[in-house]
Amino acid sequence: MSNPVQYPPQPPQAPFPRRPRRSFAGPLVLIIIGIVFLLGNMHLLSWMRLGTLFARYWPALLILWGVLKFIESQQAQREGLPSRGIGAGGVMLIVAIVFFGLIATQAERAREHWPSIREQFNIDDSDFENIFGQTYNFNDTLEQDIPASATSLRVNDDHGAVHVTTAPDNKIMVVIRKRIGADNQPDADKYNTQSKPTLTTAGNVIILDANTHAAGDHPIQADMDISIPRRMEVHITGRHGDVSVTGRDSDVEIAAQHGEVSVEDVKGNVKLNLEKSSAKVEQVTGDVHINGRLNEVTVADVKGALTLEGEFGESVKLSRISRNVTFKSSRTDMEFSRIDGDLDLDSDDLHADRVAGPVRLTTRSKQIRLEDVSGDVRVQNENGGVELSMRSVGNVQIDNRNGDIHLMLPDKAGFRLDAHTRDGEIQSDFSELKIDSNDREAKATGTVGNATAHIVLNNEHDGIEIRRASSNAVLAPPASPAHPAKPGRSLPPPKSRVEPTEN
Repeated sequence: MSNPVQYPPQPPQAPFPRRPRRSFAGPLVLIIIGIVFLLGNMHLLSWMRLGTLFARYWPALLILWGVLKFIESQQAQREGLPSRGIGAGGVMLIVAIVFFGLIATQAERAREHWPSIREQFNIDDSDFENIFGQTYNFNDTLEQDIPASATSLRVNDDHGAVHVTTAPDNKIMVVIRKRIGADNQPDADKYNTQSKPTLTTAGNVIILDANTHAAGDHPIQADMDISIPRRMEVHITGRHGDVSVTGRDSDVEIAAQHGEVSVEDVKGNVKLNLEKSSAKVEQVTGDVHINGRLNEVTVADVKGALTLEGEFGESVKLSRISRNVTFKSSRTDMEFSRIDGDLDLDSDDLHADRVAGPVRLTTRSKQIRLEDVSGDVRVQNENGGVELSMRSVGNVQIDNRNGDIHLMLPDKAGFRLDAHTRDGEIQSDFSELKIDSNDREAKATGTVGNATAHIVLNNEHDGIEIRRASSNAVLAPPASPAHPAKPGRSLPPPKSRVEPTEN
């Protein structure tokens, strides 16, 4: 009988490892985010409010994630299970939270500094009011009798146009057209109620406040048409919106930004303090003072004095100013006793006609043309030509560089002349003047008629011409050995350099 086959004993097999539990941190965070977005879509939460909360508290999501992962790790240890790692999906979720959280934080900081950013880049809130909501329109009116003691109206409107006209009676009437950005009609109604314009009286002043900031961050634009008696003074403060005042028998003062300002028919003084705005002032019996940073300026028919101070980016047009005119900017400083005609100033040219001296002008990089001038004249310029036509001769001094000087005098003018140019020639229609010239410089001296005026002309790198008003000769460029002058040629344009954009 054979023995059974003996098999060696099998080693005990290790038990299969127990799989870790699935993590519930990711699904819980996604559930929270989903609930928040659902509430936003149902208009139970404002999207703007949700954005603000996320920008400020998004790190709480990472803290919640970490707390959940810690609880899962402790639970796994108690059950003898291995801890589950973050995983690729968890890493992607964390990266997304951090990425969008940082963007939201920067956007919130930009929103907090929005007023200064808006002023710097000239941005209107209406450009963005429809991105996260709609625009709702509201109309309103205010009306009340004006107390006998009230002599002045002060208007505050940070965002909206203001138009002031004349009332037929002793009342103030205000018509308000309001635009509100909101997610829905109930919110718009709430913001409209919060931002009702107000009329209050303090002593002899009536204060009209558009109240556009009462609804917080929600954009509100309030355009106001105001009618008051002609006798009342007007003081307006605005930041975004056009301003116009018509028909006043007293002073007008306006401080505004980012708009077009118009003042007309004022029997008093006008004072404008403007930033990145344009101004138009006409028919004023008093003085006009305009300062700030402006684009276009037009002033006409002013019986008093005119003062302009600041920076003027595009053009300045002045007409019929009865008293002293003063203009000061970083590039140009000028003064006239009176302007009977017109003055047009831009970044390259200055043209004026029928102006009375004493005239004082200091500038650079401009082509200057002054016509029909009477009285004393003092001009300093460089990198541009100077043309001066005198109606009656006073003392004249012109200092120029890199541009021709062209002086036209009356036929019977009496004057004493001293003229000097370097790297240029002198030409004259007056035979009484003696001209000496060589390769490097030229001089002219002499006396013409009854020398009641003294004329001094200094130029570098271009020529000087002294002409009679009756002379019809065609002006020719100064001759040089290499390029002799040709009859019939006009003066070449003056040499120029890179010029700033402001006047």
